[in-house]
Amino acid sequence: MKSELKDDVVVVGGGVIGLTTALVLAERGRRVRVWTRDPVERTTSAVAGALWWPYAIEPEELARTWALRSLDVYEELAAAPEVTGVRMVEGVQGETDLDRAVAWAGARLPGLRAATAEEYAGTGMWARLPLIDMSTHLPWLRERFLAAGGVIETRTVSDLAGVGAPVVVNCTGLGARELVPDPSVRPVRGQLVIVENPGIRTWLVSTDAAGATTYFFPQPDRLVLGGTADEDAWSLDPEPAVAEAIVRRCAALRPEIAGARVLEHRVGLRPARGPVRLEREHLPGGRVLVHNYGHGGAGVTVAWGCAEEAAGLATPS
Repeated sequence: MKSELKDDVVVVGGGVIGLTTALVLAERGRRVRVWTRDPVERTTSAVAGALWWPYAIEPEELARTWALRSLDVYEELAAAPEVTGVRMVEGVQGETDLDRAVAWAGARLPGLRAATAEEYAGTGMWARLPLIDMSTHLPWLRERFLAAGGVIETRTVSDLAGVGAPVVVNCTGLGARELVPDPSVRPVRGQLVIVENPGIRTWLVSTDAAGATTYFFPQPDRLVLGGTADEDAWSLDPEPAVAEAIVRRCAALRPEIAGARVLEHRVGLRPARGPVRLEREHLPGGRVLVHNYGHGGAGVTVAWGCAEEAAGLATPS
């Protein structure tokens, strides 16, 4: 699949990691083309619950650095939530060590505190965090990238080394398993239930003794209920019994959810990997291949921090 592109950079992958990386590069003056198999509305990123908080991502210290840089951007974007899809919303992280959270994020989130008994029956942390409506945010990223002079093409890539650009950035998520190939990239299946919001304005994440996580996130016109984390599960078909269990667990936390009308069922496959792969390698002819994948359940949380680091690596030798 040789190409005679005149672009500086081709970013392969059009989810939140790929689009954010492409946008950062374009706004730094690079000529950037995104090659994506699916439009943004059909990527894994479109299914994300999208609460800003490092979840299922390694290495921990780097993830926190990337997350805090992304927080800077999301706080700015929250000034125009109807346009960007980013809002600052209050809620409770159940079963979270407050002291550890304050140690790494307290300087940027000075309002962190223990949840009261009225806010949460167990031990939890109250926080005001970015909550991103991906149905608005992904198209906004796309349009901002296009406005910066970027180009998006729908095409499937089977050979990264064959992409004929001075710099290639691999943001293919789970696709990297076959494309690199990197068998350490594995799916972690997440199922969601979307319901009419019965008036809930705060979010909640709760983890039971067995490690199962239950959450609900209020978006402008709906309530997102979750979730599951099924490792090495590839099915994208919603399972009715799982959906019923999600609603039941959420209703145990907020009884009004029990009667909410179901609008939609969604399934996404998180691209899990041991550590995130964010590094560059050299290709023949002085070209550069930058890898930026394996973000697990925290792609939205670290997108901007990772994008800026990837953009720094995207310099031909």
